[in-house]
Amino acid sequence: MTDISSHERLLIIDFGSQVTQLIARRLRELSVYCEIHPYQNVTSEFLIGFAPKAVILSGGPASVMTEGSPRPPKEVFNLGVPVLGICYGQQVMMHMLGGKVERGHGTAEFGRAYVTPEDAKLPLLDGWFDGGKEQVWMSHGDHVSAIAPGFEVYGTSPNAPFAITADTERNFYAVQFHPEVHHTPNGAKLYENFIKLAGFSGDWTMGAYREQAIEAIRKQVGDKQVICGLSGGVDSSVAAVLIHEAIGDQLTCVFVDHGLLRKGEAEEVVTMFRDHYNMKLIHADEQELFLGALDGQADPETKRKIIGGLFIDVFQKYANEIDGAEYLAQGTLYPDVIESVSFSGGPSVTIKSHHNVGGLPEKMGLKLVEPLRELFKDEVRALGTELGLPKSFIGRHPFPGPGLAIRCPGEITRAKLDILREADAVYIDQIRKHGLYDEIWQAFVAILPVRTVGVMGDGRTYDYACALRAVTSVDGMTADYYPFSHEFLGETATRIINEVEGINRVTYDITSKPPGTIEWE
Repeated sequence: MTDISSHERLLIIDFGSQVTQLIARRLRELSVYCEIHPYQNVTSEFLIGFAPKAVILSGGPASVMTEGSPRPPKEVFNLGVPVLGICYGQQVMMHMLGGKVERGHGTAEFGRAYVTPEDAKLPLLDGWFDGGKEQVWMSHGDHVSAIAPGFEVYGTSPNAPFAITADTERNFYAVQFHPEVHHTPNGAKLYENFIKLAGFSGDWTMGAYREQAIEAIRKQVGDKQVICGLSGGVDSSVAAVLIHEAIGDQLTCVFVDHGLLRKGEAEEVVTMFRDHYNMKLIHADEQELFLGALDGQADPETKRKIIGGLFIDVFQKYANEIDGAEYLAQGTLYPDVIESVSFSGGPSVTIKSHHNVGGLPEKMGLKLVEPLRELFKDEVRALGTELGLPKSFIGRHPFPGPGLAIRCPGEITRAKLDILREADAVYIDQIRKHGLYDEIWQAFVAILPVRTVGVMGDGRTYDYACALRAVTSVDGMTADYYPFSHEFLGETATRIINEVEGINRVTYDITSKPPGTIEWE
């Protein structure tokens, strides 16, 4: 792990809100280093060691009226640093400092609300209320019925008379709404004001992180060999380039080619990393093995298990050829680290299995190198830019580990995969030509397990149908379909049918997530 002790640090104490990660992302965007820690892990000793320059108390589903409900240590309020309470964080702050919280009784608020200001001015609200009121996003059942001594009211909403409160003497601030979510349009400004009040200089940059990460990798690895499972995705690619910059030929990348990649993808990965970056790269071309094992298999879970199991076997086979390897490099990101810590059950050292390369470290007895574990996805892209990776590469849409297998519902055949690759290449080419690629989170073609009758020229055809998929999203947890024009869809369908032998019908999937998923399987 990279040593971040030289950075100014903000502590986010998590009480179980589903949007706590958004708080951290807003702060990182403002060049402030922050960490999320579950409330039960934040002890007096932890606070001393972490030495935060400011603290944010997150929202959460609990009620402070319930016995045993979450609390921060009382020392948080004796650190002499600014503290911001959000939703449940406001309620627990009031409760612990002498105010009063009551259950709903008709004052619950869920969804969009409007806060109006009081006469008193508050630096936290600079840039707010220019139009007389601010739209915010509320999600609370309990409410503050009496503020703690020393606090004043700076904003109210119809069901939250203490929507914004502060004790400016002690630098304590509390809001009933969620400024981190998209539906509080001016929320980022509130966070910007808070870090100004806390005196942050904004010393968290990818340039600084790059240098610290390189030093940490060299210190951890020494003169030992490192293996990196290179998928060609953004995370593993940035991790590989960073580690290679740190230790050079001590790194060997293993690229498992399972025959389920997009058109030209294997060649692109090999050319970029072996030729351009001059890395030691093993191209494990095992297409026949994977496609042979998948032959006749139609169940999506069975297909996933076959691919996952074979990947472990193949990776281990090639990794065993590398003498003296003691470390496995992974592109684990900070959201994975956060999610691996159980909110109710305390800390866990186990990273989620799909980020643990199917359990490879346990099987191979390797130690982990995870140079991206402090970063969010957008920070990884920024680091990739800092490292000189092409913009077209680091801005690529996500691609699933099982590859085209889950975009080919039903049985997989080589012929169907070839058709799918060609159709997908035409679709992505269309999106790029129309300047839409960066507006879309993910776009792909799925080949459907049905054939349909068509007419081409004077002849009858009986070919496959395909579905186009394109979604907008922030993090992949929810998604909506991209609103292409009918002209775009018509032009794209015509190109696919004319240029891809084997497809005679094109559809567009307009299902959101939920209720659907982004991928088809």
